[in-house]
Amino acid sequence: MSKPPGDLQVDFERSLPTIASLSHSQVFSPHYLPAPRRKLISDVRRTFCLFVTFDLLFVSLLWIIELNTNDGIEKNLKNEVIEYKFTASFFDIFLLAFFRFFVLLLGYALLRLRHWWVIAITTLVSSVFLIVKVIMSELLSKGAFGYLLPIVSFVLAWLETWFLDFKVLTQEAEEERWYLAAQAAAIRPPLLYPSVLSDGQFYSPPESFAGSDNESDDEGIGRKMLSAQEREYIHQGKEAMDLVDQILAQEANWEFEKSNDAGDKVYTIEVPFHGKTFILKAHIQCPAELVYQEVILQPEKMVLWNSTITACQILQRVEDNTLISYDVAAGAAGGVVSPRDFVNVRRIERRKDRYISSGMATTHHCKPPLHRYIRGENGPGGFVVLKCARNPTVCTFLWILNTDLKGRLPRYLIHQSLAATMFEFVFHLRQRVNEIFCSSHP
Repeated sequence: MSKPPGDLQVDFERSLPTIASLSHSQVFSPHYLPAPRRKLISDVRRTFCLFVTFDLLFVSLLWIIELNTNDGIEKNLKNEVIEYKFTASFFDIFLLAFFRFFVLLLGYALLRLRHWWVIAITTLVSSVFLIVKVIMSELLSKGAFGYLLPIVSFVLAWLETWFLDFKVLTQEAEEERWYLAAQAAAIRPPLLYPSVLSDGQFYSPPESFAGSDNESDDEGIGRKMLSAQEREYIHQGKEAMDLVDQILAQEANWEFEKSNDAGDKVYTIEVPFHGKTFILKAHIQCPAELVYQEVILQPEKMVLWNSTITACQILQRVEDNTLISYDVAAGAAGGVVSPRDFVNVRRIERRKDRYISSGMATTHHCKPPLHRYIRGENGPGGFVVLKCARNPTVCTFLWILNTDLKGRLPRYLIHQSLAATMFEFVFHLRQRVNEIFCSSHP
């Protein structure tokens, strides 16, 4: 569809601020925001220190093996240490490993520095020393160890640099943001507020569920006996819905990330104990009911028009508002991110001014993890379709996404692929509603 004109865009932009206005209660909710606790040293930093120790032990082991060849360990030790010669001894390579070990553990274990300058010094010194050593020494004439020790020392030094820069510092920075957000929520009015029940919260979506607008979940439960697992599914769905409402109430705290030519925007927000959450906001020229029908009520049919999803199956309908779904997401980032599968609990609610489908990861006996896919886990999120009171032929579509794709993927790559996937999704959604709208209005 073509980009809306200026006056229509004003209607679009005015459809979202009503979200925050519905949050009347700002009472602290300890269920979602317990007092944060901080580790003395992070798990990833501990792993880095362990790798630095491995560097020293591995180089030491290779040097001892080299000393124990030919003339014996005592004579070789005397030649390389007491009668040290730069051009003929491996002893300085061992000292270089000890230098890295001492400086890095001092900086990143004892002092717990959060800067790369220490690793930069050790790697620079190691690289320059080893290059000069190989050029000027006679070690290459001593057989395999003349090649092995310098190469191993050089590779380990650069692996430590990569590990610190791309794993330790980046992950700790993200964990620091989570901690500060949780700490701030614990000592002042919370980042996210408890949700407010709205009219029509307990309802039966047309063409999908059965029931009455006036019944509560307990009344729905009374029609059939629910197992403990089914009650847990309902609880998870309500928990996801509460978090979605709180995220919507914090629109002022959303941080802009990206936009596309169609005017769609992706924002992020740090949710305590759930991490970075992505929010797609798009304005679509069609009634809200049409998007509600295509995205929320008929998720199984999304594979027909949405290339970002390769499979969607309803595993179980727990009660009127709650169901369990199995989804397979297509690969992303040019194939770098392989397809993932997800098992989610979904809760659907229809309110006066919006339709909401919230969800989060769960487990189900029908779909255990498969070898074919990596099983991802979704945090609280979902789809929201907002009606425009001034113009019923347009709506605002929101996709709240908090996901852990698992696997060994850099976080920056995951974040880039998620934003691109969200833009692609809304592109296909516009195509779909355009086809339906044109077919119904020839």
